[in-house]
Amino acid sequence: MKEKECIDFISSWLYNYLNKSSLKGFVVGVSGGIDSAVASTLAAHTKAPVLCLEMPIFQEQSQVNRANNHILWLKEKYNNVHSLRIDLSELYQSFEQSVASEVNNDNHLISLVNTKARLRMTTLYYYAQLNSYLVVGTGNKVEDFGIGFFTKYGDGGVDISPIADLLKSEVFAIGKQMGIIDSILIASPTDGLWEDNRTDEEQIGATYNELEWAMNYKGNANNLTDKEQLILQKYHELNTTNSHKMIPIPVCNIPDYIR
Repeated sequence: MKEKECIDFISSWLYNYLNKSSLKGFVVGVSGGIDSAVASTLAAHTKAPVLCLEMPIFQEQSQVNRANNHILWLKEKYNNVHSLRIDLSELYQSFEQSVASEVNNDNHLISLVNTKARLRMTTLYYYAQLNSYLVVGTGNKVEDFGIGFFTKYGDGGVDISPIADLLKSEVFAIGKQMGIIDSILIASPTDGLWEDNRTDEEQIGATYNELEWAMNYKGNANNLTDKEQLILQKYHELNTTNSHKMIPIPVCNIPDYIR
């Protein structure tokens, strides 16, 4: 990949889309991870106004530090960037107490984790409408179109997706080219939604490099090693299970003979 050309292409694409939309700028949720760091920097590269929102929900401190440091770096590099910190911890806690359930299984925990992502989405859209901004997505190609590793109507609820055609390895390459701070470049990818600070790899059961390989593999599975077959199986399981996130909402089209 030609990183510099890719950076200029995406930034131009963002700028042109913004102009056609008749809106005034971008709002991006910054988490302390590589995807949000790259997406926010690409938005800033357009020279249009960019609002970076940090939205901790009982966040692990190292993630908070990375997000803060990235925003500081971004403000020093671009004079079109401003930021807000909206702590959603009490709001989330209030919601958790309101829906308190005797059920305490995996579905209960995952529902609460997804609620965090949806609270952040709601906050992004509040500030987007307040300022006439577009909400910038931070999902990459593996997450958005490979395994559906995002929250429906959470981090999947966006107006524009600048890095959704980039593999995770390409996001890192672009981040390095743009000078993203080292603490983000070397951090293990995580969605920051779990209190035990579990990584994406721990949640998914495979690394992003393995998932990229599986996503692009077109050969005969019988020729693979046992480990490669397990990775391919994991990819296809996630792709199938999460397909409802990656396809348009099904619409019941009423036939003419009924109308």
